[in-house]
Amino acid sequence: MIESPGLLITVVAFLLVLGPLVFLHELGHYAAGRWFGVKVDAFAVGFGNEIAGFTDRHGTRWKFGWLPLGGYVRFAGDMNPASQADAEWLQLPAAERARTFQAKPVWQRAIIVAAGPAVNLLLAVAILGGFAAAYGVDRTPATIGRVVAGSAAERAGLQAGDRITAMGGRPIDTFAELSFYTVMRPDERVRVDYLRDDAPRTTNATIGAVRQRDRFGNEARIGRFGIERGAPVFAALPLWQAPGEGVRMVGTILRGTVDGLGQIITGRRSVEEMGGPLRIAKASGEQFSLGWPALVTFVAFVSINLGFINLLPVPMLDGGHLMFYAIEAVKRGPVRPQTMEWAFRGGLALLLALMIFVTVNDLGTFGVWRGLAGLIG
Repeated sequence: MIESPGLLITVVAFLLVLGPLVFLHELGHYAAGRWFGVKVDAFAVGFGNEIAGFTDRHGTRWKFGWLPLGGYVRFAGDMNPASQADAEWLQLPAAERARTFQAKPVWQRAIIVAAGPAVNLLLAVAILGGFAAAYGVDRTPATIGRVVAGSAAERAGLQAGDRITAMGGRPIDTFAELSFYTVMRPDERVRVDYLRDDAPRTTNATIGAVRQRDRFGNEARIGRFGIERGAPVFAALPLWQAPGEGVRMVGTILRGTVDGLGQIITGRRSVEEMGGPLRIAKASGEQFSLGWPALVTFVAFVSINLGFINLLPVPMLDGGHLMFYAIEAVKRGPVRPQTMEWAFRGGLALLLALMIFVTVNDLGTFGVWRGLAGLIG
């Protein structure tokens, strides 16, 4: 039976997930800017017309838009999305001009821009590290407890008691790492390094593929290797080690994100798996219905992806700004305004096209296109 959290829970959960993440992302930019003495004209969460807001004693307008799908911080001197100043900037009094974003050295501007994604990643480190300290860490070794008959592992000649040390050249320490690696690679042929009676061996295997359906009716094509773990091993984690474990877990998820993106680009994974705000909203409601631990863990995953996406070297994103600052640092001078303008126009077009594409994907996931086809037919 397919469960549905309902529209109200979905909307509330979506706001609980995306709202704080956008706020914290922009707060990173804001805090770094203030640290370096930049005046902040506006701090906005959401786009569109302002539905609520106030102006603080520093002259910053804090406002909330009706469309909670993003936000921005506008620093003094920002004249366009590319953070370029026009002639009015030169006419400002020297004291005011010194407090603008453009007046700061390139390394300070880079830190201000990078602070937003950094906050997203640090939040995920805190959440995942906190859960690891609270519930312990799965240290179950990648030793095979049982090989499923007819599975990819059996065809590769693996046996119970073998300890897998690497998959596809990537070191494997725990069974959790092994599962994460294989789930991401249905139908892929990989090299398997393992130990049998402490002697190193190597074989090749083609990871199996299955379609898995969860309680909410979501289907996914995942890899299945066909082995079961031995006795589980969970270790308590001292609180002082939690940040390090959080960093490790975030690194693992980021590597999986990069792997998934590479599979989509090379055609090994369907582009239909790319989702947008509608699919995030749906998943938010589903995780909320499973309880607060599931929702908070989902927040960590979304935060990692938000930080990662913003660091991509695409104009209009934080990574695009950082790319231009790197060029500026190397050539010891700013990029030509015309070059930046055309680059940011191209970046905007790319982001709009991507948003339309993922929205079409999301609607397809919800069965909208099948329903329309049925009506037309």
